[in-house]
Amino acid sequence: MRVGLLSEGGYPYAAGEGGEWCDRLVRGLGQHDFELYALSRTARQEDSGWYALPGNVRRVRAAPLWGGPAPGSSGRAYGAYGRDQRRRFTAHFGDLAAAITLPGDQAYRFADGLGGLADLAREEGGLAAALRSELALRALETACRAPGAHPAAYGTRVTDLLVVSGLIERALRPLSLDWYGTADGDRGLAAVDLCHATSAGSAALPGLLAKRFFGTPLLVTEYEIGLREYYLSSAPADLSPSVRTLLSAFHRRLTALIYSEAAVITAGDGQGRRWQERCGADRSRLRTVHPGMDASLYEAVGEGDESAAPHTDGPPTLVWVGGGTEPHLWEALATLRASEPELRLRVVGVPPDTDTTPEGVSFGPACGPEDYAAGSVVLLSGAVDGFPAALAEAMFCARATVSPDVGAVREVIGGTGLIVPPRDPAALAAACLALLGDPERRARLGAAARARALELFTVEQNVAGFGAIYLEVLSRAPVHLGHPDPSVPFSHAAAPLSATSRTASPTWAGRR
Repeated sequence: MRVGLLSEGGYPYAAGEGGEWCDRLVRGLGQHDFELYALSRTARQEDSGWYALPGNVRRVRAAPLWGGPAPGSSGRAYGAYGRDQRRRFTAHFGDLAAAITLPGDQAYRFADGLGGLADLAREEGGLAAALRSELALRALETACRAPGAHPAAYGTRVTDLLVVSGLIERALRPLSLDWYGTADGDRGLAAVDLCHATSAGSAALPGLLAKRFFGTPLLVTEYEIGLREYYLSSAPADLSPSVRTLLSAFHRRLTALIYSEAAVITAGDGQGRRWQERCGADRSRLRTVHPGMDASLYEAVGEGDESAAPHTDGPPTLVWVGGGTEPHLWEALATLRASEPELRLRVVGVPPDTDTTPEGVSFGPACGPEDYAAGSVVLLSGAVDGFPAALAEAMFCARATVSPDVGAVREVIGGTGLIVPPRDPAALAAACLALLGDPERRARLGAAARARALELFTVEQNVAGFGAIYLEVLSRAPVHLGHPDPSVPFSHAAAPLSATSRTASPTWAGRR
């Protein structure tokens, strides 16, 4: 199988996000060939270099999502367009602009507009110049002034339109790349059997185009839900409310389209799946593939090596993972000290902004196996966004844990640790005292936690999960044969299991 691995700001860049799991995936599925299609976010990221790539990576194609359009990927100058190309661009970009300014169900309009722009970009060699043209600004302005448009969009100024059009051009830059087959015989994404996007958004856009042009199935993985992260972190103060409104609508429409076209969408835990479903994903296409961790790093501690075990005759020690700035940490510590005066606390995180550190408390920037080994109990603190990796590390080290009931904590630990209400210092202190006073219970919970971690959170489980999904997706995809030989067994792929998967979005995949 030949897999096109699509990334934005990630693998194969050494300074990218999620590079480690992608590298392990590619190496773990050595029986498959991979082609990497990478979008970089900054010049600094490009300067950081790449991972050392394994032999089953057959090619790497890279393009920037920063600065101006890449040379040779912007197509003809917009002034060189003929009347028909201008008319088509105006109509398609107008549909896209209307879809992000009007409320209600505008998914069909966004899909039609984006699909039309994709076809035009392929014919003209790119659309970067057109997307930054005066006509694009006029189309945006018309959509913002249309009856029923969002009130924030109605107040958009010309300077706002310039910002929006520039950022939309960057997000849609994959439309203008030469990744979809060229006249010189470079087939690009036409040669892959499956596209695997490591995030939604611009990273998955080449996969959308490959599905439209060649019928290639698309798999989308999100260990961080891109749309959620955009809502939470990408609203800088220098952007006006009108700009933020339009960009949020654009990313919401694009994410919904990607979800509707993906054969399978994966998340790292149940919380991520719920966010994906809330953002428009079909529940029947959602899968959970837990992040994989190298269990060998924690084997010496987890298997009970005596040299790594905490001293039973020394003071009890708590390892607090998640930072030391939460007020309830110190409230719980005061309660614990009243019952265990010799208690020691190691905090993994940033020290509080104070000149004094409480007695018996130490701070460290990171937590390794030796730190977990020194702890009688491991505590997880504060809000947890995404998969709680530190909690899984403690489980690999066979340590009993106390955690707040937030995020995916309950899903990760199952019944192998204690869960308390969030921001409740009294409950936190009581749970810690219960474990500190019962060594046998700590040992049982720690052993169960390690067994659960070895079953669910190893690199091997992660790679095997994606390998199975690859086969599942490809088994339902049409065979790319012009004239399949009926005498050859299995020359046709099996039919999809449901009509929904066959006709997910005829306005996108069925039109060219």
